[in-house]
Amino acid sequence: MLTLFTSSLYIAGLIASFFASSVTRAFGRKLSIFIGGTALFAGAALGGASYNIYMLLLGRVLLGVGLGFTNQSVPLYLAEMAMSKYRGAFNIGFQIFLSIGFLMATLVNYFAVKIKGGWGWRISLAVAAAPAAILTIGAFFLPETPNSLIQHGNDHEKAKKMLQRIRGVDDVQVELDDLIQASYASKSVTHPFKNLLQRKYRPQLVMSIAIPFFLQATGINVIGFYAPVLFRTIGLGESASLLSATLISLVGLGSTIVSFLVVDRLGRRALFHLGGIQMFVTQMLIGGIMAAKLGDHGELSKGYGVLIFVLICVYVVAFCLSWGPLGWVVPSEIFPLEIRSAAQSINVATSLFFTFVIAQGFLAMLCHMKSGIFFFFGGWVALMTGFIYIFLPETKNIPIEKMEKIWREHTFWKKFVPSTQDYEKSKTEVA
Repeated sequence: MLTLFTSSLYIAGLIASFFASSVTRAFGRKLSIFIGGTALFAGAALGGASYNIYMLLLGRVLLGVGLGFTNQSVPLYLAEMAMSKYRGAFNIGFQIFLSIGFLMATLVNYFAVKIKGGWGWRISLAVAAAPAAILTIGAFFLPETPNSLIQHGNDHEKAKKMLQRIRGVDDVQVELDDLIQASYASKSVTHPFKNLLQRKYRPQLVMSIAIPFFLQATGINVIGFYAPVLFRTIGLGESASLLSATLISLVGLGSTIVSFLVVDRLGRRALFHLGGIQMFVTQMLIGGIMAAKLGDHGELSKGYGVLIFVLICVYVVAFCLSWGPLGWVVPSEIFPLEIRSAAQSINVATSLFFTFVIAQGFLAMLCHMKSGIFFFFGGWVALMTGFIYIFLPETKNIPIEKMEKIWREHTFWKKFVPSTQDYEKSKTEVA
């Protein structure tokens, strides 16, 4: 029942993300953000007021709907509004506030569990209505992105004024022309999901599936979902386990801020490589120590327990410097406008599906694999680091509507993507 409660959110989010794609494409990013915020508010309120398991599950499903809509629309909104040289930092801001939210939730749980009478769980669930209300009300005050203004209203003058406002300069004609051409291409596509299967979009299709899959295969949700369970396994008490999870949240927030500061200087690939190597080494060390010192049913000594805690913190630093934020940054910036909404939905759905799989199976995996679970995820980290090295080109400082050139110049992907001459010819024909 615990895993069903945890996982129902992600299945609901997976399904909702495909509906969000149609809403985002047809009506713009703002409406999807509003719908997502409303669903999150309703789910939190219902969860806090529940008097049986079915109300709890329904509230969890509504939270999943909100998650599907917001994860589909917010990264796209940020990527379209940001200047290319700051786009990485803008989207990592999304991850920073996710980390802040995770930290706040952990703190709420830490204090709620101490409430006498056994009703603290209601506070844990209901308090999520506060940020959901801010998101819902805030959606009314957000300006629509220039891309969306052109795509839906064909109002070039209004889009130009918005570009001038958010770029801080008057001369935005080149970027405006790129957006207009992208909009023409988008309007020529009637079935974006089917269109995504075309050979020329193969790099984007692969990345929209591989990156969110690898993001979940890092093993971070082992820490995120069940940190208290894991810490009790290595010998910490319940309160100490929750406090340890809180400290890990603080560590994650700090390293995400570092990623925010350096991503547009060092680039995406450098952070992926650095984080991947660091995660692999720490997972191998954690698995080795637990295999040697914990055994099947024993407990670690206090010294080794502290060492495991420190290594987990180092692992979280690596994740929040690399895959944590970049797993959302890169997919939001590589999709052309005509497939952007559909591809982002696949990205979100893939992430939520594998989050569900891990949430549903982790407790059983921990019982059967024991310390081997860290070797399992460490192997995936090694594989994904190699994948990034070979298949992902650098995207920093490239305008979002000019991103197709990175695939045409890539050693592997250029065989799938039309040449520059063919691409310009197709754009002219569409216009």
